[in-house]
Amino acid sequence: MNSSSNKVSLLTCLLLDLVGFATYAFPLIGEFGDIIWAPLSAYIFYKLFKNPLGATLNLIEEALPFLDFIPTFTIFYFLQKDRSKKINP
Repeated sequence: MNSSSNKVSLLTCLLLDLVGFATYAFPLIGEFGDIIWAPLSAYIFYKLFKNPLGATLNLIEEALPFLDFIPTFTIFYFLQKDRSKKINP
């Protein structure tokens, strides 16, 4: 795990997932917001975690209708945190 992902906070991940969930607050209009949010979310994901596969999965999850409920940032935060414990006990 690189040093930049050590700086990613759980609060940041929760807030970014909350932005993705916000589209549910605006039926129909919200799905159009995903057109803008999906690539932006993937870009932010990549910058935070430096993981192209994770960023691609995030893009797909945000772009496809009705999958916005998956908290990709938070899940990856815990995956990275768990991985760092195994590498650096």
